Amino acid sequence: MSDGRYTRRDFFHRAAVVGAVAFGGSAVLSACTATGGGGGEGGEGGTLAAAREAGTIRIGIANEAPYGFTAPDGTVTGQSVEVGRAVLQTLGIGQVQAEPVDFGSLIPALNARQFDLVTAGMFINPERCANAAFSIPDYTAPTAFLVPRGNPQGVATFDDIRTKKLRLAVLSGAVEQGYATDSGVPEGQIQVLDAQNSLLQAVTAGRADAAALTNISLNDVVAKNPGAPVEVTPGFFPVIDGEETISAGAFVFRPGEDEFRTAFDTELRRLHESGRWLELARPFGFTEENLPGPDVTTERLCAA
Repeated sequence: MSDGRYTRRDFFHRAAVVGAVAFGGSAVLSACTATGGGGGEGGEGGTLAAAREAGTIRIGIANEAPYGFTAPDGTVTGQSVEVGRAVLQTLGIGQVQAEPVDFGSLIPALNARQFDLVTAGMFINPERCANAAFSIPDYTAPTAFLVPRGNPQGVATFDDIRTKKLRLAVLSGAVEQGYATDSGVPEGQIQVLDAQNSLLQAVTAGRADAAALTNISLNDVVAKNPGAPVEVTPGFFPVIDGEETISAGAFVFRPGEDEFRTAFDTELRRLHESGRWLELARPFGFTEENLPGPDVTTERLCAA
């Protein structure tokens, strides 16, 4: 499917500062990174072996919160970065050098060996699967609604917005407007706003009955505005044309680097099952709802 339902992250990429930034704000010598010439697994021993020997690896980010970004103090953090860092440490790779590029350039730069792993929360879709290899799903991004505290209108789905003739706020360029119209919500009930804080203000001021976005983003908005009289509804995947619009993000590898990807998947799965993943992801607005279910697989999303 190429209509954008599985590509939400395309709508939120940011232009990034050119250059490399290391964790903790200290430089990591680029000559010691695993990136090198050759194809496939990256030379004798492969990318994983080279990174283990060097003790460091170069990763690509898009400078986009809450996935991978540079904090005001100069450190690189984010859900994808922190989870990736934890996995890499279990694989014997203690240092990570992060290189920010524009979101749309992440896969081309990965394949050009500018770095060895993308930690940007990138959604899995068939077009990307044709050019890169994805880990198991790291998280899912259900849609949710920001509503007044207590959810007085009982909003749970776009059908509720339509049948109750409620006013809905959506973010400009995001897929929720399409979800709403595809669900039969008249355009006259939809307000298109330019920022997440504008969604919050519309709901708190009574200009909108609900605002739609991923639960990750809405949880982050609520966390940053603890006094606001709002709440986030349980997440769900809209059903459009009889298909559930599952959105799931993952880590990205070069095609053919199966040893590295398989080892990474093993440790990522352990993080999910142990509860450690939630500890790492919760500060960035993720909850138990964002853990992928057993039916959410890379194979399914690549074939969607």
